[in-house]
Amino acid sequence: MIDAEREFVEYVSARLPSLHRTAFLMCGDAHLADDVVQQTLTALYVHWRKVSRADNVDAYVHRMLVHKLVDEKRLSWAKVRLFGSTPEPERPVTPHDEVAERDSLVAALAHLPRGQRTVLVLRFLCDLSLTDTAAAMGCSEGNVKSQTARALAAIRQVLAVTEMAGRNSR
Repeated sequence: MIDAEREFVEYVSARLPSLHRTAFLMCGDAHLADDVVQQTLTALYVHWRKVSRADNVDAYVHRMLVHKLVDEKRLSWAKVRLFGSTPEPERPVTPHDEVAERDSLVAALAHLPRGQRTVLVLRFLCDLSLTDTAAAMGCSEGNVKSQTARALAAIRQVLAVTEMAGRNSR
């Protein structure tokens, strides 16, 4: 195997779970996340020699992932979605279940606009710096700061409403 291909395989093997988690948290759909990660990895393979010379490969790949997600959302109207069977209804969750906590966070993220959701995922779940987040999103650090503040306020509000609804249903 050529050195560049081996480096690519090693990089992808190490980062694949993180890329899937990041994509899922940004879009809220596991199948779409798989598609976006696959598209990102395909583009990454094509441009690996250039990308591998970047100062921060992870930030470069996160930016590619964000761009692929934006492209997917922008062009999704042209796609037909087929289901093999009727989707199962969601099961009721218990308040003390760790899965329920994760599900409520993912649901709260889904209520946010794409930019706010992206900034929270990159900053807090991927642990990117302010500078790296701005680079990945293609915007200024000030924009990242304001998006973060708005997103945190909005997600706190959504989580508070969800918590109140859970208490009232008991």
